[in-house]
Amino acid sequence: MKFGDTYTEFLHKEEVRFSEKCSHVEYKRLKKVLKTCQSCKTLQEASTADQQEGAADQNKQLCQCQSCPACDQAFFTELMKEVSDIALCFSLRVRHLLHLHVATGMQRYLLRLRQCFMNDQQAMVEKGRMLIEYVTMNAIAIRKILKKYDKVHSSENGKIFKSKMRAEHIELLQSPWLIELGAFSLNLHGSDGEGLNELSGHFSCDLDATSPIMTLMLPDSLKMEYDLTCAVCLETVFNPYALSCGHLFCKSCACSAASVFIFQGPKSAALDAKCPICREAGVYAKSVHMLELDLLLKIRCKDYWKERYTAERAEILKQSKEFWDLQAKYAVY
Repeated sequence: MKFGDTYTEFLHKEEVRFSEKCSHVEYKRLKKVLKTCQSCKTLQEASTADQQEGAADQNKQLCQCQSCPACDQAFFTELMKEVSDIALCFSLRVRHLLHLHVATGMQRYLLRLRQCFMNDQQAMVEKGRMLIEYVTMNAIAIRKILKKYDKVHSSENGKIFKSKMRAEHIELLQSPWLIELGAFSLNLHGSDGEGLNELSGHFSCDLDATSPIMTLMLPDSLKMEYDLTCAVCLETVFNPYALSCGHLFCKSCACSAASVFIFQGPKSAALDAKCPICREAGVYAKSVHMLELDLLLKIRCKDYWKERYTAERAEILKQSKEFWDLQAKYAVY
């Protein structure tokens, strides 16, 4: 089955499964735009064959255009809006799902009480699978349509657009929420690669390797690998946070890099605080606490997790004492 037919079938299933309307890539319509452009290009090449040799060479160079105004107007602007809407929709839906799984305080107590009468874990597994399928199918559609654009126009504007998506932190397969969703799936299934179909792919995780990674296998043998090593302490991330630029750090390392106390948290960092890796400013305010990933590490690396937990608690107590001693000193003066 061609991808266009597979994607259409996926959209029909989405309409049935989700009550709320979600954004999607208009794959077939955008592909028709490119086919129209390709037809015009073919006619141009045919007409130049009857002209003089010198003029033909000149027109041939024009055919190998780096961009097409007609395509660009109906293409990149709209595609950027669609990708932004998909990224927002995906993050909101994942946040809502994971909040039910890793709830704290009174809400956690009420959820546990509810599970005594009704076990909805299977429903959560199904929602997680649908969200993974949602983001992967749209990401594949974007990749294919950009590849088609570059092929039609003999350009690299599609690759440039991919770089722009990464720069604006809306590249779907690089979203920290996808990593959280993968950890959520692994936590519920207990083993790698179970419960996901050929459309959504499957997650696996190798935490014993020298460089711990989470892997997402997608259709067409496409593989995404997510490095779980903190770039500051060079160990497996503990109590991890993802900055809005997408880089993962231990909570303590992120706080240390931003010159804030651990108990204050990364979000208390200055607005101009920079990522330790890419040096982008303003990435702490919208940082994501990776609770599912931390739970995955707690389950699969118990000794390591306990060791890091004990060390972090001791450091928090030390920093708290320093903080209150400093406050007392200011109060005296």
